Amino acid sequence: MTRFEPRLRQLAPTDVAAVHSWAGLPEVCRYQAWGPNSLAQSRAFVEEAAAAWHEEPQTRFAYAALLNDEVVGMGEFHIRSRTHAQGEIRYVTHPRLWGHGLGTAIGRQLLHIGFQQHGMHRVYATCDPRNTASAAVLSKLGMTHEGRLRHTMKLRDGWRDSDVFGILATEWRTGPRR
Repeated sequence: MTRFEPRLRQLAPTDVAAVHSWAGLPEVCRYQAWGPNSLAQSRAFVEEAAAAWHEEPQTRFAYAALLNDEVVGMGEFHIRSRTHAQGEIRYVTHPRLWGHGLGTAIGRQLLHIGFQQHGMHRVYATCDPRNTASAAVLSKLGMTHEGRLRHTMKLRDGWRDSDVFGILATEWRTGPRR
């Protein structure tokens, strides 16, 4: 199986077509409250995420994930509490590249950003318990399954629970080579 190592850069308004190439697909948003997106919805999302780079104080950092200069996914790091040094990561990849380690590679870079650039004490992520692939990515990142929050969002097929995964700075620094 081929493994990919994407390059992250700031998400830009020019990334709308790439983002829409996956955000408009039902299989990508199956476990999300959004989507499948219309082109207008993808454009609004990208414009809002790109504009966050200019907010003060900045708490949202949206990245395009590139392979050979093609945007094939994205990741976000959110500062959820500066006082308590808590952050959250999110990632998505084009389904044509699922199963090749791209989500794990994006997640690894987002953890580096959270701990090294922003000095977080704890970083967490959530996923739908039915999304076993995403749970596997979070486990590969060294994150611990911390529990399940019930009925955290309403999806097209009913209420969704959220599994919470977290990692502390000390665990990240002493874990497998980053």
